[in-house]
Amino acid sequence: MPRARPGGRTTLPAARAHGPGRSGPGLPAAQVAACGGWRPLQAAPGRTPGASAAGAAARRCQCHGVRRGARGRVGGRPPAPSIPAARPPHAALTLERRRRIEELSRSSRQRLLQSRDRMFSKFTSILQHAVEALAPSLPLQEDFVYHWKAITHYYIETSDDKAPVTDTNIPSHLEQMLDILVQEENERESGETGPCMEYLLHHKILETLYTLGKADCPPGMKQQVLAFYTKLLGRIRQPLLPHINVHRPVQKLIRLCGEVLATPTENEEIQFLCIVCAKLKQDPYLVNFFLEVIQDPVLRVYKRQSKLKAMASKGSAGIITEDMLKGQDSLTTDTGQPLQPEEIPSASGAEQMEKEDDLPQQADDLSFSLDELNVTSSPESSTVCPNQDYNLVNSLLNLTKSPDGRIAVKACEGLMLLVSLPEPAAAKCLTQNTCLCELLTDRLATLYKALPQSLDPLDIETVEAINWGLDSYSHKEDASAFPGKRALISFLSWFDYCDQLIKEAQKTAAVAMAKAVRERFFIDVMEPQLMQTSEIGILTSTALLHRIVRQVTSDVLLQEVVYFILGENREPETLADINRHPLRHRLIEHCDHISDEISIMTLRMFEHLLQKPNEHILYNLVLRNLEERNYMEYKPLCQEDKDVVENGQIAGAVDLEEDPLFTDLSPDNTLSAQEWLSASPPVSPEHPKNDGKTEVHKIVNSFLCLVPDEAKSSYHVEGTGYDTYLRDAHRQFRDYCVICLRWEWPGSPRSLEKCNFEASFFEGHFLKVLFERMGRILDQPYDVNLQVTSVLSKLSLFPHPHIHEYLLDPYVNLASGCRSLFSVIVRVVGDLMVRIQRIPDFTPKLLLVRKRLLGLEPEGPIIDHMTLLEGVIVLEEFCKELAAIAFVKYHASSTP
Repeated sequence: MPRARPGGRTTLPAARAHGPGRSGPGLPAAQVAACGGWRPLQAAPGRTPGASAAGAAARRCQCHGVRRGARGRVGGRPPAPSIPAARPPHAALTLERRRRIEELSRSSRQRLLQSRDRMFSKFTSILQHAVEALAPSLPLQEDFVYHWKAITHYYIETSDDKAPVTDTNIPSHLEQMLDILVQEENERESGETGPCMEYLLHHKILETLYTLGKADCPPGMKQQVLAFYTKLLGRIRQPLLPHINVHRPVQKLIRLCGEVLATPTENEEIQFLCIVCAKLKQDPYLVNFFLEVIQDPVLRVYKRQSKLKAMASKGSAGIITEDMLKGQDSLTTDTGQPLQPEEIPSASGAEQMEKEDDLPQQADDLSFSLDELNVTSSPESSTVCPNQDYNLVNSLLNLTKSPDGRIAVKACEGLMLLVSLPEPAAAKCLTQNTCLCELLTDRLATLYKALPQSLDPLDIETVEAINWGLDSYSHKEDASAFPGKRALISFLSWFDYCDQLIKEAQKTAAVAMAKAVRERFFIDVMEPQLMQTSEIGILTSTALLHRIVRQVTSDVLLQEVVYFILGENREPETLADINRHPLRHRLIEHCDHISDEISIMTLRMFEHLLQKPNEHILYNLVLRNLEERNYMEYKPLCQEDKDVVENGQIAGAVDLEEDPLFTDLSPDNTLSAQEWLSASPPVSPEHPKNDGKTEVHKIVNSFLCLVPDEAKSSYHVEGTGYDTYLRDAHRQFRDYCVICLRWEWPGSPRSLEKCNFEASFFEGHFLKVLFERMGRILDQPYDVNLQVTSVLSKLSLFPHPHIHEYLLDPYVNLASGCRSLFSVIVRVVGDLMVRIQRIPDFTPKLLLVRKRLLGLEPEGPIIDHMTLLEGVIVLEEFCKELAAIAFVKYHASSTP
């Protein structure tokens, strides 16, 4: 029996240590019970507990590290109360050191046990492979079943669910199963399903693997399942996805992908998703297995209530779950698709539900009102959560946000495969029930806002070509780095991806995505930047818009860019409504901005816009104002005038050779028709010499002779003759004809009898600004003049008869108050002839300036009237360019 100490504490009888230590009677019972290093023993017969304790020496208990001493008294007297001895100074250090030693020994034992288990597992695997190699080969089906049962037995027999899957034989068994399936397919005829594949489908092995992968048991099983699915779909040639026991677990596994970013399974996830996308690309109709049709909310609720009532009446109320009571449609799988008949627990309930599904939707069948269901007809009520519709797209969208650039690029490639599928249902679901459009536009906006407020336009224009997915950039390795280059490359790279995605997409999806980019990025983000008043902000945003115009290649996205810049109006302009589209008006006004840099950049943007293959661009800027030809003076022709027209002259036309402005022209200053033909592309001998048009040599001479001889300097420098412009004009005109071929423009001007001459003529805001700029060519900087004349020459190249007539025909009889390009140049030349008289040594100075511009003379002292001299040189070259364009266009129209 335990005895009470004087202090009231109960102690156990003396005990003998179970191990190397002993303990005296002074140890409390609670500590004895907690200590695993010793256990109490019964006293020997004939000996009292006190005598036994008296003969025991003091020992240290291994578990508590406290010295307990009890010296027994002869005669069985009770022991004196124990007084704790003073602890030596180094006692605490000794206890801490011993505790650490024990912890290290425990961890070492655990590592040894784990190493033993791994070694045993590897040894078992090696032994298994050896047995398989030496044993006679089993039929493929038996071998396949053996490997599958080996996997299932692991889950039945094992108790350690924390060991990684790589320490088990599961990966080896899965690989063997896959090899057997491939071997079976190779041994059979194409399209024939073998017994192993039948076993896999009938026993729903993929469903089981999905469950194991979802639970990730043992750890790492999700990676193995993803790899097995990927290899199965990639290596088996026969179509598997049409089987319900394949596409259903595949769809479930898709939902597990992209749930968490930067997980160890990201690489396997993206490979699995990409192989699914590749299979859908091969057989687009398969995408219907991955679409989840969302019914009308009212009808869906009605059907749910009908099903519940039917199942309750048939005694199937037990399948009503808590989700049903909460208003969720529990009659769907975890992928959101309706359950198949075999998945519904009650067969009678299933039959009743199918009958209820066939009921017509009529008002008297509804036993509840919209108010009772809390369902409204507003757009918000029919909005469906995106992650319930197209899980393949949603998983790829999540992986595009991965911090691993390779994973993000692969996800973008998968999306590009999906958007190109021709199935209309998939395209509609893609754009209406997923976040794809939001992802494209939101990332565009984010990257645009990350750009610096001020960027050098030259840097924006000259940064290397960007291809999405290849925007790897190292600031340290770039010798031409500038602040913001990394952000600029990222923005341009993502815009290139959006452009290519829309270019490859199915038509319906492409239109929806392009409209989203216009509304959510161009209008919401870029337009405020273009409409601001800060010159630095205007310059940067216009340069970025210019780069976007240059880079876009998708016709659908280009259409939205054009509508964003110019609007959709196609009616003739009037002075009263030129501000109808504010952005268009502002950008055209920027062509004549007080800042030359802004003017040049905006003109460059319009120049590249005119070269894009979109008919609305030219029609909106120019053609809609020339459609009625009311820039001409129209007088009904009498019989005499008709005879004159037949002889090659236009009634009312003025012969420029008789104009007082050109009285100084001599035969040496003009070229004959034969000389023009010899300097031009070869002329077809079949075309008639006189086809009713103004003779081409007169038009060419009119432009070449506009600039007076004392203002010409090109004939003093080699390589600046008219023939160089002929070659360039021929090449450019051919390119423009290819672009405009599908627009079905008329080959001749509209008949004057069908034109409306009552409306007053307005050349349009765009030509108005260009003509005003052209009228100030002698007073503008050299770079501005080059850009203005470049835009006008691009306009002149278009093969539309009204453009040719208005811009390139000097003999057109203009209506009162109207002007053409030729009349604007005539006024400039008149001003030039007056100003030449005031400048001494005008011709030598002009020649020196030309040589400096060509780099033939070194820079020297500043010459007076430099702006005027440079303007004269640009004017002379522009006239030669217009003459070459006129000749090339005439030659092309004359050649059959």
